[in-house]
Amino acid sequence: MATKEKIKKEDKKFRKTKKFFSISFICLAFLGLIYAGIYIYAWLNPKLAINSANSYHFYDINNNLIAGTDEWISLDNISPHLINATISIEDRHFFKHQGFDFPRIVKSMMTNIESGERLEGASTISQQYARNLFLDFDKTWERKLHEAWLTIRLEVHYDKDEILEGYLNTINYGGVFGVENAAKFYFNKSASALTLAEASMLAGIPNNPSLFSPFSNLILAENRQRTVLEAMVRNRFITESEMESALKVDLVFATKEDRQILNTLMYYQDAVMEELRQIRNIPNSLLQVGGLKIFTNFDLNAQEAIENAMETYVDEDSEIQVASIVMEPTTGRILGLAGGLDYSKSQFNRALSGYRSVGSTLKPFLYYAALENGFTTSSAFISRPTTFVFSGDQTYSPRNFNNNYLNDAISMNAALAVSDNIFAVKTHLFLGEDTLVQMLRRVGITAPLDNIPSLALGSKSISLLEMVAAYATLANEGYRVRPHFIRRIEDIHGNILYEYNPVKEAVLNRSITFIINEMLANTADPNFRSYAYPTAFGMAHKMTRKYAVKTGTTEFDHLVFGHNKDVVVGIWSGYDDNREILSIDTHNNRMMWAEIIENFLGTRENNWYTMPNNVVGVLVEPVSGKLANSRSERTVLSYFIRGTEPSRNFNLDDAIPTIRPE
Repeated sequence: MATKEKIKKEDKKFRKTKKFFSISFICLAFLGLIYAGIYIYAWLNPKLAINSANSYHFYDINNNLIAGTDEWISLDNISPHLINATISIEDRHFFKHQGFDFPRIVKSMMTNIESGERLEGASTISQQYARNLFLDFDKTWERKLHEAWLTIRLEVHYDKDEILEGYLNTINYGGVFGVENAAKFYFNKSASALTLAEASMLAGIPNNPSLFSPFSNLILAENRQRTVLEAMVRNRFITESEMESALKVDLVFATKEDRQILNTLMYYQDAVMEELRQIRNIPNSLLQVGGLKIFTNFDLNAQEAIENAMETYVDEDSEIQVASIVMEPTTGRILGLAGGLDYSKSQFNRALSGYRSVGSTLKPFLYYAALENGFTTSSAFISRPTTFVFSGDQTYSPRNFNNNYLNDAISMNAALAVSDNIFAVKTHLFLGEDTLVQMLRRVGITAPLDNIPSLALGSKSISLLEMVAAYATLANEGYRVRPHFIRRIEDIHGNILYEYNPVKEAVLNRSITFIINEMLANTADPNFRSYAYPTAFGMAHKMTRKYAVKTGTTEFDHLVFGHNKDVVVGIWSGYDDNREILSIDTHNNRMMWAEIIENFLGTRENNWYTMPNNVVGVLVEPVSGKLANSRSERTVLSYFIRGTEPSRNFNLDDAIPTIRPE
C-alpha cells in the first residue's frame, strides 16, 4: 500500500510539473508571438528620419546663426577608441540585443530593490537615442512606452552601426551635443583623431556631465576615465597594459582661444532650451518637425559686455562666482545672460536657478509703496540704533553698515542713497509688513516671502531673473513684462511653430516711478554723503550716463541692479559654498556692473525719463529733506507729486510719520 501511495504522489507531482511547463511554454509562446508581432508592426511603420530629427539651430537677435547641434559625421570618421569606449561603458551587449538588454534590466532592478534606491540604470544605447528625440525627459509611463516604441522602430529599420552613429552625433557631452562638437570643444581636434586616453575621457562625460567634465572636476573625470578603461579591458577592446599607458597620458585640453566661443554662451543656450520645453504648442517629439530653428533675443554685444567685465575683474584662480543678466525693459527680451564665470567648469545657471538673499536691492519697492501711501521724498525718520519689540517679547535689532548712524532725522531720499537700514525697517513697519509682500507680487516676484521685519532688508532668497524683471517695471515706467529668450521657432522647413506674444501689464504709477528712478540716481551723487557715502558713489567715475542704481550686500552676497530707459542690468557675486564675501568682491561686482552697462550702451546717448506733468522738482537739503534756503550748505533737486512738496512753512516734525504701536 505504501508503494502504491508513493507512486500516486509521484504521478500527481509529475502531472503538476508537466502542466506547469505546458502553461509556461504556452505563455512564453504567446509572449513571443506578441513580441514578434510588435516588431513586425514596427517594421510595417514608415522608417524614422533620424539624421536631422533632433538638430537645433540657434539664431541671435539679428537672425545670425550662433550655434547648432547638427554637425553630423559618419561612424567611419569617429575614432574606434571612442566607439569601443562608449559601447563598453554604456551598453556592452549593444550588438547582441534588439533594443532592450533584459538580463541587465533584471539585474538593475534587483540591485535597486536591495539597496532601496536607484543605483543602476539599464537603458541601452538604442533607448537613450530614442529618448534624445524628445524635447524633455518626462518619467511618466506614457513617455516610457513611447520611448520603448521608438526604440523598437529604430531597431527594425536601422542596423546597429546606423543607430550607434545617430547616438554619437546627438548625445550631450556637457552642453555640447554630438561627438564632433565635443572632440573640438574638449581637445580641439576632430573625433576621428581622438586617442585612447582622450576617447576614454570623453566617453565618461555623458553619464553626468556636471560631474565628469574634465573642466568641472578633473579628479572625478579621471576616476570616471579609469572606470571606462576598465570596462574596455573587460570587454577585450584593450589590454591592461594599454589601459595603464592611457592613464599615464597628460591630456592637453582645448583653451578658450581654441574653442573660439564665449565661456558663458551655453548658459544662454541652456536657458533657451529650458524655455523651449515650456512652450506647449511645440511638438514634444522632434521627429514631428525634423529639427528646429530657434530665433532668440541673444545680443552678442550684451554677452561680450558681461564676459569681458568678468575677465577684467575676476581672478581666474578665485572661487568667487558671478551671474549677470542684460534685459530690454520695454519688451522683456533677455539680451545677455551668464549663469557663472565659465560654463565648461560649472553648468549650474546661477542667474535662473540660484536663489540668494537680495539685501537692500528690495528697498526701491518698499519706498515705492511708501510714496503710494502718503510718504514723500522728504519724509524722515530718526536714524539711530533701534530694537523693535513684537508680540511675545520678540525683538529685532537691525544695524546699519559698519554700525554707522546719523543719529538725527534723515529723509527718505537720503536713506535710499546711503541705504539706511533703520529707516527701511521703520518704513516697513509703519506701512504694515504685508504691504511690501504685495508690492513685490505686483512687480512679478513669485519667490516665497514672509511678512517679517527683515524682509525690508532683503532677507529672503529671490532669483536674479525675477529681480531683473522687477526692476524692469521701474525702467519702463510701470509695466510688468515677461522676461523671455525666444522670439520665434520654425521647423526645419521654415514653417512657424511659435511666435512670442508680448505680455505687458500696467502695475505701477508712472509719476511715482519717475520719483523712484530719480531717487535711485542719487545713489551716485556725493551731495547725499552724511554718515556714509551714497552706495553707488564708488562707481560714479565709470558712469557716463544717468542711471537708477541700487546695490545690496549681505554677509554672503553682493548685488547691483540698475537701469535707464534702454536697458536693465543685474549682477550677483558670491561663493557657491556660502562663505563670507570680501570687500574686494563687492568692489569688483560694482565695477563689473558699471562696465557691462557702459560697454553695452556704447555710443548711445543718455536716455532718461521725462518728468510727468503732476510732478514738481524742488530744491531741498539732501539729508534732512528740508526746503533749501540761502544758508543751506548743500542742495539737490528733489521730486514730489504736485501739492505734497515742502513749503516755506515746512516743519520737519510734520514729515516724520508716527510709528504705529504694536
